[in-house]
Amino acid sequence: MPQETQLDADVLVIGGGNAGFTAAHAAAERGRKVILLEKGSEELSGGNSFYTAGATRIVHGGLEDLRGFIEDDERHPDTEVPPYTAEDYAHDLAKVTEGRNDPELTRVLISESQSTLRWLAGLGLKYRLMYERQAYQRSDGSYLFWGGLHVGNVGGGEGLMADHARVAAGLGVDVRYGHAATGLITRDGAVTGVRVQTPAGERAFTAESVILTAGGFESDPHKRREFLGDGWEHAKVRGTPCNTGDMITAALEIGAARGGDWNTCHSVQWDAFTPMNESNRELTNRLTRQSYPLGIIVNRNGERFLDEGADFRNYTYAKYGREILRQPGSVAYQIFDASLRPMLRTEEYDMPGVSVESADTIAGLAARIGISEEKLEKTVTEFNNSIDRTVPLDPNVLDGRAARTQPPKSNWASPIETGPFYAFGVTCGITFTFGGVKGDTHGRVLDDSGAPIPGLFAAGEMLGGLFSTNYPGGSGLAAGCVFGRRAGALA
Repeated sequence: MPQETQLDADVLVIGGGNAGFTAAHAAAERGRKVILLEKGSEELSGGNSFYTAGATRIVHGGLEDLRGFIEDDERHPDTEVPPYTAEDYAHDLAKVTEGRNDPELTRVLISESQSTLRWLAGLGLKYRLMYERQAYQRSDGSYLFWGGLHVGNVGGGEGLMADHARVAAGLGVDVRYGHAATGLITRDGAVTGVRVQTPAGERAFTAESVILTAGGFESDPHKRREFLGDGWEHAKVRGTPCNTGDMITAALEIGAARGGDWNTCHSVQWDAFTPMNESNRELTNRLTRQSYPLGIIVNRNGERFLDEGADFRNYTYAKYGREILRQPGSVAYQIFDASLRPMLRTEEYDMPGVSVESADTIAGLAARIGISEEKLEKTVTEFNNSIDRTVPLDPNVLDGRAARTQPPKSNWASPIETGPFYAFGVTCGITFTFGGVKGDTHGRVLDDSGAPIPGLFAAGEMLGGLFSTNYPGGSGLAAGCVFGRRAGALA
């Protein structure tokens, strides 16, 4: 009997997040028989993508250019969406990664970002402008979008993955939940399948091609400590507990080369004290605290330690979790006064059980959070006295309203002077690791000589090379879409 008749599928996709489902759609559209194996149960599926806000960074020419695939909104006539060019995207990636982003992967990501989202929208995924995250309403009632990140999925990460599952069902993709891949099967140097732990026991699945989209190693505290360094074992896991790096290890064992930066990751400011603040499928992304550019951040010594207004949140948030981890007890406090409190993101700062303390005075607030009253009052006074109040506050732009103290605050410096005062406890929440396997622009996994390993592809967080130290918000989902589609189109 010919070998082809014995295969379980033409294409096996390992991992059921955004990249995996995108790859499955692309392969199924070509008439390929696709099986998608997801480690989590159906109730715990969706990978890290489920936990996101669904924000996706793409090139576009402004609101008119986006109208073809985003949902209508009654606010559109009063909305300004600045174009986000290919040059903008390339500059932002190079800036935040300190030039360590792979140039060819970058080129493909940028050039295909919008066309890939339009293709997904054509399949049935739904997109919208992210007013609540990426625009402030101006005094005349209009909205101005900022930071290059404007489009997101309707329903956030939950909506994204529900859409993906519906589209996959329509395309005939066979999705198997509770199937944890444990190793790769090879024959004559080519990958021909995977070993899988299923609810019924161990078995092998065979196929012409295998696409690895099983995420990084951020959910394994031992690997975090080994590759990211001491202390990282204490970081809170924002997303799925399933991303333990097993299939990265499996790929390396058959000769795949390492790709990307194995020593850094995406990490954010995360609610420090709310119970169940890891892998929380009910609150998901609401446990982030991303209005920090408006206020100040202090550690347990009552000291500021970073520039809260260095740039738009989109370009700093993924590295500031690391800075929190380095502070005493790996905890800090975002502090705002009564005038700033209404500007904070409602979905994050008004969530059920939010970690917050408040008081009518700075001294009272310090007592509530266990910080020296004298030190916190000194920090706040020095900060307030250093602000250039001749510059108007405008959170929609880099306004240059600076606090010239140490460390400086470069933009959006507002005095912390009107009670009541609020302190939101934050720690380090790890999102995903930047190291994975090395691949080409089609997602083909390469060996140490640079040659493709026959039958093996990778996309999403497993494909290393795009990010290092930091990343521009929304580029992770975009990369999963672009390289997932490319892998599925070739596998």
